[in-house]
Amino acid sequence: MEVSGVDSEGKEFNSAQEMWREAIGEEGDETKKTQWYRDGVSYWEGVEASVDGVLGGYGHVNAADITGSEVFLKTLIQERLVNGGTNQHLVALDCGSGIGRITKNLLIRYFNEVDLLEPVAQFLDAARENLASIGSETHKATNFFCVPLQEFTPAPQRYDVIWVQWCIGHLTDDDFVSFFNRAKGCLKPGGFFVVKENLAKKAGFVLDKEDRSITRSNPYFKELFRRCGLHLYQTKDQKGLPQELFAVKMYALTVDIPPKVHKTRSKTRSNRPQIIK
Repeated sequence: MEVSGVDSEGKEFNSAQEMWREAIGEEGDETKKTQWYRDGVSYWEGVEASVDGVLGGYGHVNAADITGSEVFLKTLIQERLVNGGTNQHLVALDCGSGIGRITKNLLIRYFNEVDLLEPVAQFLDAARENLASIGSETHKATNFFCVPLQEFTPAPQRYDVIWVQWCIGHLTDDDFVSFFNRAKGCLKPGGFFVVKENLAKKAGFVLDKEDRSITRSNPYFKELFRRCGLHLYQTKDQKGLPQELFAVKMYALTVDIPPKVHKTRSKTRSNRPQIIK
């Protein structure tokens, strides 16, 4: 990826490749790469298993985050799923689920089953507790997978939606691509991914050396999606977050090429689904 960036200590990198060589070593250096992931999990193991903890002390943004996600999700379900998802058994995967915040406040209301994927055991234990009294026989959290994202392979054609929020930054570029390549076959017909992540706008990327994560720019994400063979169906910017935080963007991604949407001439260009180029 030919984009320049910085780390959390202000060091500048001429390219993502240069940054990754420093962070995880040369290709084939599995020891350093393993340590990268181990350090990331260790950071989160030291964080309180609460909404405020998983949101980095910004628990008050939870409502705005969920509201923005719900508006985006409702439109996608109506457009992508047969009969708008009515009279279907819908299943979602919540990646980097943490304490079950998104499942509890959003996904469990729209899906009959939600599986949670989270590498930090204490967060997953909290999720089980938080979700124990939520939902019903027809809307419930089903599976709790304590597995890192880069090691997880979802069940074939199980999911209508795979929701990836505030976690994909912990994956290297190659593991990012590998995860989505594995997960593509786990979507049902018409299913889609939602990726909701922080955006770097003043640089091509920002490496956080404390929690071992990378905040990517919009062009950086688009290039990785292209490498995954995914198509950009729709995007939306998250509103209502404090100005000192990174901007947040939602991406809806499909395996199939989205059909063009016929709109009035003045709106066609900006509103039609876009294939990543």
